[in-house]
Amino acid sequence: MLSEVNFPRKIQSFIRRQGRLTAGQQHALDNLWAVYGLDPNIDVDFSEVFGRNAPLCVEIGFGNGESLAKMAAANPDIDYIGIEVHRPGVGHLLMLLAEKNLTNVRIYCHDAIEILEKRVPDDSLSGVHLFFPDPWPKKKHHKRRIVQPGFTELLCRKLKAEGYFHAASDWQHYAEQMLTVLSEQKRLENASPSADYCPRPDYRPLTKFEQRGIKLGHGVWDLIFRKL
Repeated sequence: MLSEVNFPRKIQSFIRRQGRLTAGQQHALDNLWAVYGLDPNIDVDFSEVFGRNAPLCVEIGFGNGESLAKMAAANPDIDYIGIEVHRPGVGHLLMLLAEKNLTNVRIYCHDAIEILEKRVPDDSLSGVHLFFPDPWPKKKHHKRRIVQPGFTELLCRKLKAEGYFHAASDWQHYAEQMLTVLSEQKRLENASPSADYCPRPDYRPLTKFEQRGIKLGHGVWDLIFRKL
């Protein structure tokens, strides 16, 4: 059990900005959730859910799902659990999964920390992805950032040996904080030869937002740590 000192249970790393659902997103939620959605209140055997034993990766906060759908299409031998609290993004990903006829993705619309704690078995994940999380830029809100010591303890419980955690951020200060926190976790090892940031691996697609930022000269920092 994570302590309130390391990872305060009452503090959320997200705000539910539901936004307006398009007709297509609402239709997908109404008709495709039964195919791809998972109930956060029920334990499941992921090998039964996917009908096979395959490497399992979790993406925390997949946004509109574009990157997750691309990864799943490019890596059919890997199963993915996407976790997102915003229903428009969930609806958009459902549309993409049906359009691409992808069978290796399932979705939770819930708090990722609760899903990891309660529904994901220990030592079961090959990878955990956290791409462009909310940076909470104001200093008084830094405590809401998801990457904290308690989170790294949770990662180490859920990852298999040699499993990896991959984070990416376009906020340098947050990237620096993540690097410090992850480096302090003795059960994680930085995959970067220079012990800082990694080049973007081919499996992480460039998002439209990221491409726009790069054209404007904005930096992006990728961190990859493996469980010892």
